[in-house]
Amino acid sequence: MGCYGDFFEKAKPYIAMTSLQFGYAGMNVITKVSLNHGMSHYVLVVYRHAFATISIAPFALILERKVRPKMTWSVFLQIFVLALLGPVIDQNFYYAGLKFTGPTFACAMSNILPAMTFVMAVIFRMEKVDLKKVRCQAKVAGTLVTVAGAMMMTLYKGPLMKMAWTSGHGHGAEVPVAAAAIDPSGREWFLGSLFVIIATLAWASLFILQAHTLKQYAAPLSLTTLICFVGTLQAIVVTFAMEHRPSAWTIGFDMNLLAAAYAGIVTSSIAYYVQGLVIQKTGPVFASAFSPLMMIIVAVMGSFILAEKIFLGGVLGAVLIVIGLYSVLWGKHKETQEKEEEEAMELPVASKTNGGMIYDDAVFIKEIAAAGVGDDSECRKANGVVKSSSHGHGAAGAV
Repeated sequence: MGCYGDFFEKAKPYIAMTSLQFGYAGMNVITKVSLNHGMSHYVLVVYRHAFATISIAPFALILERKVRPKMTWSVFLQIFVLALLGPVIDQNFYYAGLKFTGPTFACAMSNILPAMTFVMAVIFRMEKVDLKKVRCQAKVAGTLVTVAGAMMMTLYKGPLMKMAWTSGHGHGAEVPVAAAAIDPSGREWFLGSLFVIIATLAWASLFILQAHTLKQYAAPLSLTTLICFVGTLQAIVVTFAMEHRPSAWTIGFDMNLLAAAYAGIVTSSIAYYVQGLVIQKTGPVFASAFSPLMMIIVAVMGSFILAEKIFLGGVLGAVLIVIGLYSVLWGKHKETQEKEEEEAMELPVASKTNGGMIYDDAVFIKEIAAAGVGDDSECRKANGVVKSSSHGHGAAGAV
């Protein structure tokens, strides 16, 4: 049971982030359908985070009532910026890019997220770069390849890729391709790409700031609730400024309601919370590393449900992005291994006795001597305390 327990504990972050990708994939397809039916993406952001706030607030109020830290102006300012980065900037630009391009393209472009997160982590000294080490070279090279893949997807479209499950649609698919060659929709495609890149930059910034905020406000559920609530208020202000049609706020029991509820509950409230837990455990770069899985899921779903067209430039760019992404991840994995080995070397020898933790006698005496305690009687006294603790009484106090 011990081995299985250890394995499950190590697998938790992988399971959590993989599950989130399925949730994000469903959100992309459902949202695209809603936007195609004329829903304003500004209004969608408001409803999405209203649903998110309502769904997670009760859990935060009940489960974290005793551990919730006090709110300070510094933490509130960080929450305000987090809400601005996530609910407002990231999602409004992402939905606009999704509308101009498509779910598969938008997801593929989002794969530059780990590279952006890595660059920002280096800028804010959360990651160290030593180009003499292979792992650092892999992270830098991976970042450059990822950016090259994003540029290829943005600037090169190429011929249409025919999928096995879409071949039965007949020859009509060739007409839209020919029309696309003379249709001046290239500008919209470029703008859509630019919007997705801006959204991804905002999302990477959220990862970095969220990692910092969780150290000061260690209540993930409450933090998620506050981000969603403040984001809802900010999104309302933005929507009133940008959307002047009163009818845009109308929503019924249709795809628009499903898109808002699904996105709010699954990809805002649950995703922010799970993402925060994974960031606390593994760091922001790991948490951003599973987006290629979402791209594959969305490509299949989009092709089936939306009959979405996939072009050669998008496929080649996506391949480059995935190669670059996993080069970054390999470097990050090697770095984590090195840190664990260094920490194991630096930690003093310790052993567990009756549930208590005690230092090895020789190490403990050496530490006292290094601290300047020269009296032999004090050393013997300290040594005696440690030995007496090995019987299971007052071990924590002795340490």
